[in-house]
Amino acid sequence: MTHKLVAVTACISGVAHTYMAAERLETLCQQLKWQLSIETQGALGVETPLAPDAIAQADVVLLITDIEIDGLARFDALRCVQVSTNLFLREPNRVMNAVHKLMGSPSQTRLVLD
Repeated sequence: MTHKLVAVTACISGVAHTYMAAERLETLCQQLKWQLSIETQGALGVETPLAPDAIAQADVVLLITDIEIDGLARFDALRCVQVSTNLFLREPNRVMNAVHKLMGSPSQTRLVLD
């Protein structure tokens, strides 16, 4: 069974860490053979917005953010892991392990890593 993950990355400046986190996540999901849809919210605003069907089919939402993001209510009914860009970039395997563990949890389960 292929796991489906949707993610939003956003840092304070909206530049470097937003895209570094997105690239690292894409690489990890390729290695894990997980399907990934990713939205960046950076200096240029919302890029590649997540499709409603991708959100609906997601096993888990991963929010790699340092700021309040646009459209947070889209994820209210889903399992969600929230982490800062710095922590994700420092400890990506820890974050991905948490995401994997959350896949078996009830909907609306929230986990904040710090």
